[in-house]
Amino acid sequence: MTTDRPFLGVMLMLAFCVLAPLGDSMAKLLGGTVALGLLVLVRFAVQAAILLPLVAWNRQGFQLPEGILGWTIARTVLHILGIGLMFSALQYLPLADALAIAFVMPFIMLLLGHFAMGEHVGMHRMVACAIGFVGTLLVIQPNFVEVGYPALLPLGVAVVFALFMMVTRKVARALDPIKLQAISGMQATAILAPILLLMPGGLGDVGFAAPSQTWWLLAALGVIGTLAHLFMTWSLRFAPASTLAPMQYLEIPFGTAIGWLIFADLPNGLAAIGICITIGAGLYIILRERRLSRLSPDAPAAV
Repeated sequence: MTTDRPFLGVMLMLAFCVLAPLGDSMAKLLGGTVALGLLVLVRFAVQAAILLPLVAWNRQGFQLPEGILGWTIARTVLHILGIGLMFSALQYLPLADALAIAFVMPFIMLLLGHFAMGEHVGMHRMVACAIGFVGTLLVIQPNFVEVGYPALLPLGVAVVFALFMMVTRKVARALDPIKLQAISGMQATAILAPILLLMPGGLGDVGFAAPSQTWWLLAALGVIGTLAHLFMTWSLRFAPASTLAPMQYLEIPFGTAIGWLIFADLPNGLAAIGICITIGAGLYIILRERRLSRLSPDAPAAV
């Protein structure tokens, strides 16, 4: 049994909040010269290359419990779509804006839980969802004026990752997290590689002859993305999810800082207000969930 070590858990989640937008910045840097399909393929291929030997070393084996294979494939397809949409969005939007719009995902998950799964969601959290959507619209509006419909791509990211998280909840009960990530990397590579090899221009015109700055950045994209998700997984072993969930919103300020340092991008006034509203509404929902989870089953539910 793993002993709770909240400080270590918080530090690991902090590392995730730095590495995740840093990985996105690598995709943004590469997006102008590397085909989208190759970016996504490398992201998952490196994940498989790092984690498959780790699973073998731990002698976990790669057998899946009965009835899980279809769910893992569905999860992998959703992961491919989500990352592909995010990498596409980053070619049009500042890093902080894309992250802030995608953070509408917790609101979508709450609504899906209520309308699709029959989970009870009180009026306070419904109102917080509505306020969070307003904040998201404030971030979208100036970007939509500037780039048009690509400003809506992070909304697609949010919807896909909300579904991804719901499938992950089901699959994670039966599989070790590292094994699940390793299998996901293997499945994604097996899905993407044949498609891109057969598709004209699927791999773009990146040369394969010798290492270059592009290939170093591609490798960094895969390593950073893999490490970020490992740190997030490990953080949950040492600290409760209720402690760590609010920290995920640190991705937005870290993304803002990275976007400014690398691309000289900063959200404008309206987008900055929207980001603050989105963060505030999301934190309110998380704190509300924490409060309700502490109530005894027999206590009247707060709404």
